[in-house]
Amino acid sequence: MLILASKSPRRRELLKLITDDFTVKSADVDETLPKDILPDKAVEYLSKIKAQPFKNNTDTIIGADTVVALDNIILGKPKDESDAFTMLKMLSGREHGVFTGVTVITPSSTKTFSVLTKVKFFKLSDSEINDYISTGEPMDKAGAYGIQGKGSLLVEKIDGDYFNVVGLPVSKLNQILSRM
Repeated sequence: MLILASKSPRRRELLKLITDDFTVKSADVDETLPKDILPDKAVEYLSKIKAQPFKNNTDTIIGADTVVALDNIILGKPKDESDAFTMLKMLSGREHGVFTGVTVITPSSTKTFSVLTKVKFFKLSDSEINDYISTGEPMDKAGAYGIQGKGSLLVEKIDGDYFNVVGLPVSKLNQILSRM
């Protein structure tokens, strides 16, 4: 059986691009990161600790985590609207990285990898930022935006895997699964 160890409805939809035959489970884990960890290593670490509770002798488990980073500083989910405004103001007119780490555990092996997609925002006015925040969309998203929704209107360009920004690098994951 294939288990997706994630609460994210977006990851669930993306995994359906590979297969419909999976179960979703999630465990509450301590997501405290080691001090001074780089974004690519942070998402790899978090994907491992999300997958690990479901490791067994029969199933394949997929754990994943996504972060937004600007100048190697990780921007998590905003605490409130003020925090969302601060994050979006920081991203305005700049390129940032979206990192997704994935861990695949099978009964015989474990593979962990991360994928980087570069995203550049348009230069945003305070009014544009506030209008986006008023939709409520940024509040549960890393970096305070969702590229698959109204947040797409903030994005000038991307360099890399679009689905990675949504939360799961499906083409790379599919290749890894087919090799394992």
